[in-house]
Amino acid sequence: MKLRPYQEEAVAAIYDHLRTREDNPCVVIPTAGGKTPVMATVCRDAVGQWQGRVLIVAHVKELLEQAVDKLNQVAPEMWHQVGVYSAGLKSRDTDHPIIVAGVQSVYKRAAELGHFDLAIIDEAHCIPPDGDGMYRTLLSGLREVNPKLRVIGLTATPFRMTSGPICAPENILNAVCYEVGVRELIVQGYICPLVSKAGLEKPDTANLHVRAGEYIASEVENLMDEARLVESACREILGYTRDRKACLIFTSGVRHGTHVAEALRGLGAQVDTVFGETLDFERDRVLQDFKAGRLKYLVNVNVLTTGFDAPNIDCVAMLRPTLSPGLYYQMVGRGFRLCEGKKDCLVLDYGGNVLRHGPVDAIRIEDGKPSGQAPAKECPQCHSLISSGYSVCPDCGYEFFKLEQERQAKHAASASAEGILSDQVTVTAYPVEETLYAVHYKRGAPPDAPRTMRVDYRIGFSRRQSEWVCFEHTGYARHKAELWWTRRSAAPVPETAEEAVALAQAGALAEAKSITVKSVAGEQFDRIVAYDLGGKPPAAVTDDACPGCGWTERQIGPGSGPHAAREECANCGRWLRWVPKHELGGAIEPAPSPVVDEQEEIPF
Repeated sequence: MKLRPYQEEAVAAIYDHLRTREDNPCVVIPTAGGKTPVMATVCRDAVGQWQGRVLIVAHVKELLEQAVDKLNQVAPEMWHQVGVYSAGLKSRDTDHPIIVAGVQSVYKRAAELGHFDLAIIDEAHCIPPDGDGMYRTLLSGLREVNPKLRVIGLTATPFRMTSGPICAPENILNAVCYEVGVRELIVQGYICPLVSKAGLEKPDTANLHVRAGEYIASEVENLMDEARLVESACREILGYTRDRKACLIFTSGVRHGTHVAEALRGLGAQVDTVFGETLDFERDRVLQDFKAGRLKYLVNVNVLTTGFDAPNIDCVAMLRPTLSPGLYYQMVGRGFRLCEGKKDCLVLDYGGNVLRHGPVDAIRIEDGKPSGQAPAKECPQCHSLISSGYSVCPDCGYEFFKLEQERQAKHAASASAEGILSDQVTVTAYPVEETLYAVHYKRGAPPDAPRTMRVDYRIGFSRRQSEWVCFEHTGYARHKAELWWTRRSAAPVPETAEEAVALAQAGALAEAKSITVKSVAGEQFDRIVAYDLGGKPPAAVTDDACPGCGWTERQIGPGSGPHAAREECANCGRWLRWVPKHELGGAIEPAPSPVVDEQEEIPF
């Protein structure tokens, strides 16, 4: 078995650390990046070249089976030198040069296992920071036999929720000797690209209490098990996964998981469950069906976060919020593996985890707390969403210097990182249920500041997507407004926001049937990038019949801006044409346009 270049680099870094330092190294490789071949190579060299003895330790039997399998691939000539000590695998070997052991089975039996030169800990973030946990008890016993024991850790998540990085001078693991990132392996084609969506119905986690760095499990389950959230999520999951092969669903508890499975079955889905109390033979059957493609939806509760290897998973649905960046990463990581016919993995986040922890390739821990948000900003002139590092807008040339000074004087910048990867772009089309128009005054702006027309598209039960059209601006912003208008209307381009709103509400604009929304991780605001528009309404009507209802009677109504009056259908009120001033027999007061005086900060 030939190692990948970064795996070879990881092995070389381990050897260099062991030669040049006296402490214990850790290797960080993303889930599905191939940590086990690195372990197997170190074992082969330690036993074959240096006549040493190695103990590989993990906490789930799937990891033990993977270690044995990779050892046989990397060094098939050493198959007779590998033993297994695990109650779950019904084996208690103790006299081989390489022992693969479950920590639960051996942590009190270090003396029984004998002398080891190396202890390799898979999923090393499971080592507790202090106390008498199983890993610490085992390593303490091994050092009683060999005080010179060296420890090597491998993990995809080198941090803990409550104590920060797992490597420190006072810890069992002392330094990261090699690290390769998620983004790098995706670009190189070694792990699967990710795309993400958030649920339309969002749980309110504000009232959840925290214990030991995590939400209290019973409160999370009560929150997420609300019938409205379950039904909405299940319908969305089925809609998003019509063309997907295998969807792994993480729920907040057994009761919640049972209800999710029932709701999916009620919608016609093929679904099964795996919980902690599921019998081994039943669990094995379900997992085999899922891996083989005979089962499309699999619901679990924290059972399949580590060591579960199903490359065909092309959708991960998180129906649980978590404060643990490691758990968040492990759930998402189930979709990292490559598989024939799999172009990407869809991550459906119904717990707000991406917003909470940031992009999965940019999770960072500062003082024991996750920090992964990537800032972005919106250009106030053309509304482009760009990286916060720009001082000049690349789209319209607007200079941010003065604006940034004002903002820094008021408050520190903050932004949301909605994508599952730090530079991920998600593009989604939504049907438009209703379109609303209003004049927008920016809060705190001077009275003579240009106003905009705010357009709100209702694209869900409680979701709206907004845009601002700058008729009263100059330069590029006005040019964009003109293009926006002429695509939708045969009427002249308005000069003011008030006039634009009056025309829009009078029926002068084509109907927006659907909009396409672009979400970029690290950028705070989504942006509309495409529209499906109906036909343009006529600029004027010269015949007698209303094109809407066929009524022949007309009336004169108040206009707006330079249009003092409009002609409309006396039956349905449809706008038919603007009435030129010379046709008016007398003055008529224009109708006031609705105004939006935003109380919240609007990015403009």
